[in-house]
Amino acid sequence: MKSAKVFSIICAAIFCLFVLAGCAKSTKSAQQTEKISIVCTTFPQYDWVKNIIVGNEDKFSVALLMNKGSDLHNYQPAAQDMVRIASSDLFIHIGGNSDVWVKDSLKEATNKNMVVINLLETLGNGAKLAETVEGMQDEHHHDEDCDDEHDHEEQERVYEEHSDHARHNHTDEHVWLSLRNAEIFVSKIAEVVADLDSANKDAYKANAEKYTAQLKELDAEYTKAVAASTRKTIVFGDRFPFRYLVDDYGLEYFAAFSGCSAESEASFETIAFLADKVSSLNLPAVLTIEKSDRKIAQSIIANAGGSKAEVLELDSMQSVTSKDIEAGANYLDVMKKNLGILKKALN
Repeated sequence: MKSAKVFSIICAAIFCLFVLAGCAKSTKSAQQTEKISIVCTTFPQYDWVKNIIVGNEDKFSVALLMNKGSDLHNYQPAAQDMVRIASSDLFIHIGGNSDVWVKDSLKEATNKNMVVINLLETLGNGAKLAETVEGMQDEHHHDEDCDDEHDHEEQERVYEEHSDHARHNHTDEHVWLSLRNAEIFVSKIAEVVADLDSANKDAYKANAEKYTAQLKELDAEYTKAVAASTRKTIVFGDRFPFRYLVDDYGLEYFAAFSGCSAESEASFETIAFLADKVSSLNLPAVLTIEKSDRKIAQSIIANAGGSKAEVLELDSMQSVTSKDIEAGANYLDVMKKNLGILKKALN
């Protein structure tokens, strides 16, 4: 079904390309120079590019595809998105399972000199395989299939099997939620931008170095905050896209679902397990991602034996809209806000 939908979009995009190509000839011939076209799939990429090209913005056309609040797991490109990609000079995408449509779209590229940055490939061995931690509900959970008489050893066996299955089949796509990864990506993007506009390469390098210094400073703040915290564990009553972040600072986590899960209803077993963690560890908060209805988190607290925990929100930047950007949303500010929330959850 998904492949058929992508095929239909590609066909529509090809038609648009032929139409636009004819219309564009006269426009192109009339222009002395054209702007360098950069297309980004997600908000963090877009914001990094914007910081790199400061001072030379007039030389670029930067487009963000996912700008309506839909996260990368649900995004399907429109025909006009495919056209933008096909004619771009630089296309930046994540490279995970949610980007299955990218391969076909690149086959229709009209700009044969297009440079493509795949963030997972850029990260190399730093990319992490998805994991299922203890207590996490997997995609195939069904209450009617659960046997309340399962003993502890059986639960451990199932947990380990699911962990192995996840590790061998999916790469965690949420790479931007590590400030250390962000440094790598900014460096790579700046390198490509400098090649596309070599006359101003020193400016792009300087901008990247300035921005990277800010990333390093914030990373140091995270390290200091975690080292000083009274707890090293968080509980998520939601999907958990923050594995890269918690791994950077040695934190332990328990969550209702993995970061890529499509589940929205937690089982009684999942709620009970997480509630026990909140109670036994005396945690002050249960976390969710942005735009959560908070029902699972609230249920966890309600079942945590009189816990006074509150529901707090960490922003994974998967639902950023064009209006948010116009209002000043940016990667560093979101990560700073997340640090403040994390401090509350750990103390």
